[in-house]
Amino acid sequence: MAEKKLLDRARDRIRVKQYSIRTEQTYLNWMKDFILFHGKRHPANMGVTEVETYLTHLAVRRKVAPSTQNVALQAILFLYKEVLGIELTGINALRAKKDKRLPVVLTKAEVHLVLEHMKDPTHRLQAKLLYGTGMRLLECLRLRVKDLDFNQNHIVVRDTKGNEDRVTLLPDRLKPILQEHLRYVNALHQSDLRAGYGTVYLPYALARKYPNASQEWGWQYVFPAANLSVDPRSGIKHRHHADDSSLQRAVRAAARASGIAKPVTPHTFRHCFATHLLEAGYDIRTVQELLGHKNVKTTMIYTHVLQKGPLGVRSPLD
Repeated sequence: MAEKKLLDRARDRIRVKQYSIRTEQTYLNWMKDFILFHGKRHPANMGVTEVETYLTHLAVRRKVAPSTQNVALQAILFLYKEVLGIELTGINALRAKKDKRLPVVLTKAEVHLVLEHMKDPTHRLQAKLLYGTGMRLLECLRLRVKDLDFNQNHIVVRDTKGNEDRVTLLPDRLKPILQEHLRYVNALHQSDLRAGYGTVYLPYALARKYPNASQEWGWQYVFPAANLSVDPRSGIKHRHHADDSSLQRAVRAAARASGIAKPVTPHTFRHCFATHLLEAGYDIRTVQELLGHKNVKTTMIYTHVLQKGPLGVRSPLD
């Protein structure tokens, strides 16, 4: 049997490590870009110097964001360590300049104005969850039914940016709306089961350990996709979670209809959640925990956009 191509081996290794499909696609794209940049030379014949040259190219020529450059670096390091068995150390490339930008934050009145202009009830519910819980867009869309605790008034957020679980609050105002929404989702799930489907994606270890779990109600997505689709990894036809681009378009359209000039995205609601909690007097450590920030310095950026002015200081003129 012929040896697998390098990127195929990388894909297999990514799946063994149980990375998400998005991470898989992103890593493979950066690996391919790195190889093409160096004239299709095999990475085994390159090393730290070539990696530094490529990263510097991303920063200087392509002017990518620091986070983008870091993802590219992580993809390349994964290729060397996990696929080629080579440990690269001492990489010293020119890093992309980090822009010191403040997050876009809406007032409470502006938030409610945008929500009112969202025509689709499911999109409106998703946006309210983002604002009411501080979740990221994909964290919201990846919610499973079992992650909602209506008795304890909290939501367990999984598949987070740092790949760690955390707990955030479940707004009382959304409980009846969510329960009504879940009745519709359950009816859809029962219909899928009768049609011979009704499964959802589960991480490989769980799917192997609990082969019937993918059909259970608790594992279904709170926000399922409108149509069934084939999983590119397993080849199984099932119902994935809703597409993130749909809510992104709906939020932009609602912001325009509201007459708000600020650039509003679903992530803006997360910024508003943090800022409005700090304005209400909640401790920054509490807000940090709800957001899932590892470092309080990340959370402190919201103190710069409080309605009271920079760092929450009130002008002596007032």
